[in-house]
Amino acid sequence: MQELGRLDDLPVAYREALTARNLVPLWPSLRSVLPPGKPAQRTRPIHWSYEGLRPLLIQAGELTPIEKAERRVLVLANPGHGLEKMQASSSIYLGMQLLLPGEWAPAHKHTPNAVRMIVEGEGAYTTVDGEKCPMSRGDLILTPTGLWHEHGHDGTQPVVWLDVLDLPLVYYMEASYVTEGKAQTVIAEATERAYQRGGVVPSPIFARADKRFPMLRYPWADVRAALLALAAAQPGIEAVQVAYVNPENGADCQAILGFSALMLRPGETLRLPARSPAMVFHQIEGGSEISVDDSVFTLAEADTCCAPGYTPVTLKNRSADKPAFVFIADETPLHKKLGVYEVRA
Repeated sequence: MQELGRLDDLPVAYREALTARNLVPLWPSLRSVLPPGKPAQRTRPIHWSYEGLRPLLIQAGELTPIEKAERRVLVLANPGHGLEKMQASSSIYLGMQLLLPGEWAPAHKHTPNAVRMIVEGEGAYTTVDGEKCPMSRGDLILTPTGLWHEHGHDGTQPVVWLDVLDLPLVYYMEASYVTEGKAQTVIAEATERAYQRGGVVPSPIFARADKRFPMLRYPWADVRAALLALAAAQPGIEAVQVAYVNPENGADCQAILGFSALMLRPGETLRLPARSPAMVFHQIEGGSEISVDDSVFTLAEADTCCAPGYTPVTLKNRSADKPAFVFIADETPLHKKLGVYEVRA
């Protein structure tokens, strides 16, 4: 490939004249913004051990009352982006959030989309747009852009969940902000029950409910049962995986990030092709070994890891007699909307 001129090749006076007029020559930096063959990547393969972070999260609860934190979160930051950037990939933010018994995280709404994957504990709930969503391990709860949400805890033990947001992208677009609010009035509970059978949706006689996000809570019990049923019905299927979708139209449940659940059969090894989106893997049940390039991560329950895009990934169930269940978040919807989605052999 042709070698391009460097900035130092230009006379100082010329460079100063460009700077004075807020101008920059492209050719010295062209290969950094358009590298040949493959994007330049800051996202690194990285693993966060829940066993290692949990004591620090509990300690955060002792050190900082909820009134001083609003949201008591330890961010899972990727060092490739710089820890201060608080992002797991170019478009994904991850955080472990703690709510203690009797606490209430006040209502607000924000422009980034968020989901909550419940890690441990019972008795907590998230109220989203007036709908009260109980929190149990493995449940996925949506808090989409612009919807009021708050968290409360009526139980007796700490509750922890994994936050997944498209915050890095929305922040980069200079579109990220929050609006504070008051406690919501609960107007509905457990509306996801209306969508518990595939192919059947509520259909009032005169009009359908006009909600952008008709289903806000995806109970793990239902998702787990769907995975087991899929594995039993199609024993030859390449991957036992289900996607979290809008039950009214089948589209991704949110616009920017995609979410799915994967079951690794006992002893199974699954090789994923190199795709353009970055991926996050969170172990719900069992244990997995995940290989990303030269990095090999051993995931126990509640562990999380990140894989950059354009990189093949291999997942292996560490148990020979029990299935392993993994929650996956990735940037696929964004890449497809932008027309940059790519799969490499």
